[in-house]
Amino acid sequence: MSRLPKTLSCSLCALAVGAGLLAPAAPAATRLVIKGAGFGHGVGMSQYGAYGFALKGVGYKAILAHYYTGTRLGALTSSPDVTVLLRSSPTAAFTGASRIGDRRLDPRKVYSVKEKAGKVVLRSPTGRSLVAFVGPVRISGPDAPIRLMGKGPNSVRDGLFRGALEFRPSGGKLLVINALDLDSYLRGVVAAESPASWPQDALRAQAVAARTYALTTSAGGSQGFSQWPDTRSQVYNGVSSETPSTDTAVAATSRQVVTYLGKPIVAYFFSTSGGKTENVENGFPGASPQPYLKGVVDPYDNTSPKHRWGPYRYTLARAQRKLGGLVKGRLRGIKVTERGFSPRIVSADVIGSGGVTKVNGPTLRTRFGLFDSWATFTTIGAKVTTPTRASSAGSRLRAAPSGGGASADVGRSLRAAALSAAAPSPTDAYRKVLSGHVAGAKDGDWIHVQRKTRDGWSEAFWTTAAGANGRYRATLPGPGTYRVRWRGFVGPDVTAQ
Repeated sequence: MSRLPKTLSCSLCALAVGAGLLAPAAPAATRLVIKGAGFGHGVGMSQYGAYGFALKGVGYKAILAHYYTGTRLGALTSSPDVTVLLRSSPTAAFTGASRIGDRRLDPRKVYSVKEKAGKVVLRSPTGRSLVAFVGPVRISGPDAPIRLMGKGPNSVRDGLFRGALEFRPSGGKLLVINALDLDSYLRGVVAAESPASWPQDALRAQAVAARTYALTTSAGGSQGFSQWPDTRSQVYNGVSSETPSTDTAVAATSRQVVTYLGKPIVAYFFSTSGGKTENVENGFPGASPQPYLKGVVDPYDNTSPKHRWGPYRYTLARAQRKLGGLVKGRLRGIKVTERGFSPRIVSADVIGSGGVTKVNGPTLRTRFGLFDSWATFTTIGAKVTTPTRASSAGSRLRAAPSGGGASADVGRSLRAAALSAAAPSPTDAYRKVLSGHVAGAKDGDWIHVQRKTRDGWSEAFWTTAAGANGRYRATLPGPGTYRVRWRGFVGPDVTAQ
């Protein structure tokens, strides 16, 4: 059943019906419009959702139980060390270290190391080679953290780090790895992952999730580290990000982890859910389903600035450049074929003139640089043509189909008459037709046609989708620049001479 707009009198109404044969026209303009929700992979705990729960007075244990279905909190009997890759480069410089291997250093001076033939060469503050170490070698400080000079992938420059730094030769470069105890590591994670001003229960939920994630994942494998310093694992900024409130959250939850059937889980977390989280097998294609990583409703996530985002508008040519080799021929559109619980995209078809390519949601997110795979892809086409003969109904004002599918003629309202200067009624002397398609629009959906004025875009008149495939067609009242809108999606500008 189609619906009339809330106030039909707000706009002139016209629908071209049976306009006859069309004369040749300029090529149609088509725009791809993307809108979406959420920020991140969508699996596990939403950080903004946890913040919303905490604002409502919900404790961190209940927050964790909500996002990780069927889990309980457990306690570690010991606190293991964590190894974080801070940098990979041919050289590195540091200060604050009192020892490298079995050699003493002056913690007040800046030293450097360089990879050479699989060895780690220590150089003095003046650049003189002092000693070469075979294989990995660690530096440590007296009490103060060690400062690593330069900028790392976590964007920290001249950062301070607790524990020890290890230099590991690897393929002509040095892997600079921070080795430290788990809770010292978490002090640099929680403050980097969550604002220090958030309620303690949100920060404590973050601390437990981050501790559990670090315990159950290993990013580097045989390369000597277990965690990346950025969102490939979790963001770690070292001492520079530590704050009293986040340190309190780490200390208050010491050794607590999320468990399922007594074992720590991979406690994924991310920024913003958009209102629902997602099953792990949909968020990470190829992953096995897990009973504790099921999508859940996230009722208090809407404080996030990324709760809803877009629209982003692309020409088909620009969208095709984003998609690259995924397009066969020329891009015609993207059709989502399966959605998950949230509903993030599970699979979609990239439709080209030469065929269809099946992709998953994370691939589309990456190609377009989107915040999340909870997205809609709507193509809107428009062109202006001139009928070769007048249509008896082409210039009549019409409303959307009624509940029975019939159309009803309507007269001009007083407000529509007031808009006549901006949108004069069609006449036999001027016959132009705006037509095209809106992917996703259904038979009877209202499509708004707007006309550009000196003051911006005005609602010129209304029309409806002519069929289930989203085709529309409307007689224009006169020369000008026009576009169509459907559910917040805006089509390309087209000009009628």
